[in-house]
Amino acid sequence: MSRTLLIACGALAHELVDVLKANQWSHIDVQCLPAEWHNTPDKIAPGVEQKIIQNKKDYDHMLVAYGDCGTGGHLDAVLQRHQVERLPGAHCYAFFTGQETFTALADEELGTFFLTDYLAWHFDRLILDALGIRKHPELRDMYFGNYTRMLYLAQTENQERLAQATAAAESINLPLEVHYTGLQPIQHALQGIRVVAE
Repeated sequence: MSRTLLIACGALAHELVDVLKANQWSHIDVQCLPAEWHNTPDKIAPGVEQKIIQNKKDYDHMLVAYGDCGTGGHLDAVLQRHQVERLPGAHCYAFFTGQETFTALADEELGTFFLTDYLAWHFDRLILDALGIRKHPELRDMYFGNYTRMLYLAQTENQERLAQATAAAESINLPLEVHYTGLQPIQHALQGIRVVAE
């Protein structure tokens, strides 16, 4: 069986590994890049390209689990240059919900801040600390003043994660809503890529 490398954002690592195990896709290996790069998206395209170059001799196929993620098209340019496919969608929220559902949720309320299990778990570090809000609370309204709700895209019915999501919403003064996605949308996205079944 041919070998596939899945180069992924660290924020997707847990869910991707769960889907691979559940489907016994043992021919797919996962290597992750730091989730924190979403705060510095200029690192994503060169980081992915370095992974591709480092591993291309060891794998028959490669697949990337990123959206554009703020790279301004640079990631897609890298992938086109190396003829590597990525999961469909502009960002991980579309991976978690499926593109059609995400579009409906976004259109339902334009001022939506989307939260995932990973982001709920690491909200203090990735948002409050990285954006300086903990030290300078006045920044909260500068960053989040135009948002009207936080929508937690929950991959599991985990009470600890729900409590963390609730605390995250309270920390930036937004009402919390919960939408359970499960892992099926990610599984369907992977199944739509040719190399998964090889």
